Amino acid sequence: MRDFRKYNVWQESHLFTLEVYQVTKEFPKEELFGLTSQLRRAVSSIPTNFAEGCGSNSEKEFARYLNIAIASCSEVEYLLLLSSDLKYLKPEIHQTLESKVIQIRKQIYQLRLKLNQ
Repeated sequence: MRDFRKYNVWQESHLFTLEVYQVTKEFPKEELFGLTSQLRRAVSSIPTNFAEGCGSNSEKEFARYLNIAIASCSEVEYLLLLSSDLKYLKPEIHQTLESKVIQIRKQIYQLRLKLNQ
């Protein structure tokens, strides 16, 4: 069994989740059960699935959870774009968050590739 806390990419995804939660506090109140909730669920799914995969019994199962985390990164990337287009995010904040989620996705993908070697 792996300790998810020891992975740099998990640490980065956890900090990223906290950052997105902070940013979405500024979203309109009418989005609380819409975009705010969906973005928060998607972003928290990244470190959650990573951690859940670390508790799995096989490399194959760990890789499956990493795939889910990768998919959640793509979902977050789109929801950030939507938030920006709706003017809920300033362009510079959107760019920063988008860069971070893309980097996290690349790191998780590289780890998944290593599992298949």
